[in-house]
Amino acid sequence: MLTISEFGRRTGLSHKALRLYDVSGLLPPAQVDPANGYRFYDEEQLERARRISVLRQLDMPLTKIAEVLAGSDEEALIRLDRWWAAEEATTASRRSTLQYLRDRLSRTGTPGLSPRPVLIRDVPATKIATIRADTDQQSLIGVIVSSTYEISAYLRAAGATLTGESWVIYHGAVTPEAEATVEVCMPFDGLVDPSGPITIRVEPAHREAYCTITMDECVFPRIMLAYDLVIDWVRAAGLPEAGPPREVYLPDCQSIPRDQPAVDIALPIVERNA
Repeated sequence: MLTISEFGRRTGLSHKALRLYDVSGLLPPAQVDPANGYRFYDEEQLERARRISVLRQLDMPLTKIAEVLAGSDEEALIRLDRWWAAEEATTASRRSTLQYLRDRLSRTGTPGLSPRPVLIRDVPATKIATIRADTDQQSLIGVIVSSTYEISAYLRAAGATLTGESWVIYHGAVTPEAEATVEVCMPFDGLVDPSGPITIRVEPAHREAYCTITMDECVFPRIMLAYDLVIDWVRAAGLPEAGPPREVYLPDCQSIPRDQPAVDIALPIVERNA
């Protein structure tokens, strides 16, 4: 058995960190002396402690570390890669937002949206696998990416056929200051049961108004101009809204050149003859 001081020395973790990991259940000591409360650790806990230390160096939250380290090493690798992909997507989004602001301040680039039509289409009833999450604007991209990875991996393992596109339905206003519920959806064909956070449902058939934007135009707050375009068009046409707004990401949108059409901003509406 190792004292907390020796264990901390060999893992690079402070007494404060080890106490925090004990309270959180992430790394409880192997034994606590009932007489004096001294903590002792087993040598077999060294590897887990070192992994926790490395993950904390990556700024991974404790709750996410617990999730990553649960289960086998193979499962941990999948969860780690999924989390890192979300982190990289969030960083790329922030970089694009920074560039948008720099363009506005320097009066270069295109501050708004170029003229484009708002179109109407009929969407058939569609079977989808979804994950709902509450998020603010800063965490939104990470939630979308990690949820998409989780759903697609589950559907493929279940033998389902993915259509290639994905949706994000906004059940509330996501802002930098406030969280709201978003629903990441992936249409598929096949028989799949719900699992954990993943639910299976059918999105009812509906008619929707939409416009198409590029990946560059997805940058917040520029993307809000596309939402304004669709919502203003729907209201000017006197068409009642029939559901929450959504983003429809075209298949392999990440590989499409950033200045080419890649995402539809859509709003369900009541049919004209209804």
